[in-house]
Amino acid sequence: MSVFGGTGRHRVAVLVRDGVLPMEAGIVHRIFGQARSAAPAGEPLYQVVTCTPRPGEVRTDADFTINVAHGPEALAEADTVVVPASDADYEPAGGPLSGPLAEAFARIRPGARIASICTGSFVLAAAGLLDGRRATTHWRSAQRLAELYPEVDVDPGVLFTDESGVLTAAGVASGLDLCLHMVRSDHGAAVANEVARGTVVPPHRDGGQAQYIRHPVPADRPSSLEPVRSWALSRLDRPIALADLAECASTSVRTLTRRFRAETGLSPSRWLLLRRLDLARELLESTDLPVERIAARTGLGTAASLRAHFHAELGVSPTAYRRTFRTG
Repeated sequence: MSVFGGTGRHRVAVLVRDGVLPMEAGIVHRIFGQARSAAPAGEPLYQVVTCTPRPGEVRTDADFTINVAHGPEALAEADTVVVPASDADYEPAGGPLSGPLAEAFARIRPGARIASICTGSFVLAAAGLLDGRRATTHWRSAQRLAELYPEVDVDPGVLFTDESGVLTAAGVASGLDLCLHMVRSDHGAAVANEVARGTVVPPHRDGGQAQYIRHPVPADRPSSLEPVRSWALSRLDRPIALADLAECASTSVRTLTRRFRAETGLSPSRWLLLRRLDLARELLESTDLPVERIAARTGLGTAASLRAHFHAELGVSPTAYRRTFRTG
């Protein structure tokens, strides 16, 4: 009998191990479980099950256990597999997967999307899935991941990565960002935004985990560039130069760039481009505005420029994106 049944929904398997961080497993169920098709139907878009290499009682890193009924057979049916962290990852041994976990991974069907949250990335690395790919993990564990698996391009400054169907998230809460990203990729911003609204989290967090790493901060340095980013977001239909951002922050371009990267993990120019593309996606999904008008509204200039950026970032044209995600 099928673990998932015959619903026809996208099937998500959460693969937990002894010492699992229960919040991370819960994030997957919450985000995917809340995704619904547009009204009036409002049908669930995903089916989520929890599985483990050996079904039964699974220890968590808290003072309770969870009982997991499904074994690795769920992985053979899953369209997406998510691996949360375990306290066993805090002192990883390195090397390839072995034992029941390796046997479980062998059941994952070709073409399935595979993601990790926090130090679950060590499992993906041990399975060889991150070789030659950009990946992230919790910033405290990033150096260890790079040392144990030098074939992995470890980026400790981002909230998540998405590399050809293999995804990794940074710390615990970055699992929210990652799961919302997958929902957004599958069903568009409108669905992801509704899930975020119901979960009372932002649909998109600016920047990366660089902003959470503790650094010595001079007492006289302003604490955040958030007012500058808010100022820029209110003017996305206009050209915004680095000098404009620096003037808004009352600092030099060089200092602005350094602080911007420290807070967000991105250069100011890269951050601006991504926010312009976010707005373009929203307009493509929710309006009938022609591509030329959307290019102007988002500050990307011409339709040709918008198409070029869409192809570079998303791999599709604005027209194809609208055809897939137009909400009504």
